[in-house]
Amino acid sequence: MSWRTVTVAAFSVVVVSRVVKFIKGLKAVSFLPGRRVPFQPLSLPGVLFPETTWNPGLLFTSTWRHTRNIYTRNGGDAFSVVPYIHGAPVLYTQSMAVARQVVTTGHKSATFGKAESMAAALVFWGPSIATAEGDLWRKYRRIMAPAFNNQTYARVWTTSQRLYADLLEVEGWNSLDVVDVPSTEALTLKFALIIIASCGFGVPFSWAAPPSHDGQLSIQECLQTIAHTNVFAIAAPGWVWRLPFRWIQNTRRAYDSMRVFMHEHVRARREAIHSSETREKDVFTLLVEASEEEGGKMAMSDEELIGNTFALLFAGHETTGHTLAATLAFLALHEDVQEEVAAQVREVVSERAGGELLLEDKSRLDKVLAAFYEGVRMFPSALFLLREAKQDTTLTLELDNVKCVLPVKKGTHIVVDVIGVQYNPKYFGDPEEFRPSRWYTNSGDEKEDLTELEEVTAFGIGPRACLGRKFATTEALCLISHLLRDWRVEPLLALKGGPSGKASELESRDAWRTRVLKATLGLIMGLKDVPLRFVRRV
Repeated sequence: MSWRTVTVAAFSVVVVSRVVKFIKGLKAVSFLPGRRVPFQPLSLPGVLFPETTWNPGLLFTSTWRHTRNIYTRNGGDAFSVVPYIHGAPVLYTQSMAVARQVVTTGHKSATFGKAESMAAALVFWGPSIATAEGDLWRKYRRIMAPAFNNQTYARVWTTSQRLYADLLEVEGWNSLDVVDVPSTEALTLKFALIIIASCGFGVPFSWAAPPSHDGQLSIQECLQTIAHTNVFAIAAPGWVWRLPFRWIQNTRRAYDSMRVFMHEHVRARREAIHSSETREKDVFTLLVEASEEEGGKMAMSDEELIGNTFALLFAGHETTGHTLAATLAFLALHEDVQEEVAAQVREVVSERAGGELLLEDKSRLDKVLAAFYEGVRMFPSALFLLREAKQDTTLTLELDNVKCVLPVKKGTHIVVDVIGVQYNPKYFGDPEEFRPSRWYTNSGDEKEDLTELEEVTAFGIGPRACLGRKFATTEALCLISHLLRDWRVEPLLALKGGPSGKASELESRDAWRTRVLKATLGLIMGLKDVPLRFVRRV
């Protein structure tokens, strides 16, 4: 048999196998209309190849939202993506009803579970509450929940106040009336990191001395490296890490430093718990204590503690930092909303000597919290929630304004498009508009019917909603309130080129928004730079 014959035969087998795969994929989603592509957008090839019409990429539900009408053109709240070369068929949805079926109902049964590809990425640091299912998830939840209590939130508030004062002193803001910040996200990420280090892990760092493991590489630098190299770290075989390239070696150092940092903290906390030393208890200490009290097989291993530690550390740092920056950006663009929120803060502080804000004022600062929730809605850190059908099942959804039951085959991926849900006009009127009043608790006439959507944020849905939600909202409320008490926030507009190529005038606010509010993707969605100007209030 000639090589040509062998080649043609092999090629034919590959083509036939891909055709069969494609047909099975169409059947798996019951021929629901949508995209037909070579690679699943969530697969490694789909992520690594450039975004094009034939390869939508990981962020296409965000980047195509305005230009391609990916939901309306398919007649409802769902569409399918069926790959014909690599990856499982996917059903994308912006329906809250479907989200509850696959996340909340799936939590109670074995019908839906975490996709294997997603689980592999999340267990890189060890098993955690983010990846666990069934009894293991309940074990983690039981051990971790007591660590999030009123004493913890009081500590978050006082630490946030201290850190804000520290920021003003170290950065020299106390002596300035106007402060230009080229990257507000760098500031908010640092703030969130120090709060989680202090209140989450009992590492008392100040603004001038952020968390560092070995005196040379800061934990902040480690996390930034990890956020931008996670796809490489998950996919790269062991031998790649030994290649003598500076980028690879710097990446390896960041991961090694983070592992050592977490191992040291597990050991130190275990020793402290068994000693007679009395100290204020951070979240991590309470977590280790709870694990030790469980004892035996119910206690967490070092790997489980590290996996859950990283989940808490990363979630607390990245999501809060990104959302704080996005919220401040939206407030800067909407002066009327900003002044309405700031007026509430001024009303509260006017009743206290020295203009101090206390944790007990939190319930009276509902407009500040609403601004943060609206920032989360308009720029969620979570891009999607991914589940996999563990058996043949059905989903009830709406197509062309008609409810129907869609058969779903085992192995099909269901993606809850968080951005799609939070911009769905069925749930949020004028979804493109930054309108914190939709979340107000003291204005019943203005508030939309969000009973079903209070939890539709970057904090997750249903029983698996993030344990650290109140931790994050407490620090966010404290920082935003103090900033609006003292400063007016404005976009820091850039100069644009004139006819001669020289800078001649400032860009418009619309141009600033287009340039700045553009998602980048690390482990979660974020913003690269948010240039803002802070003007002292008189």
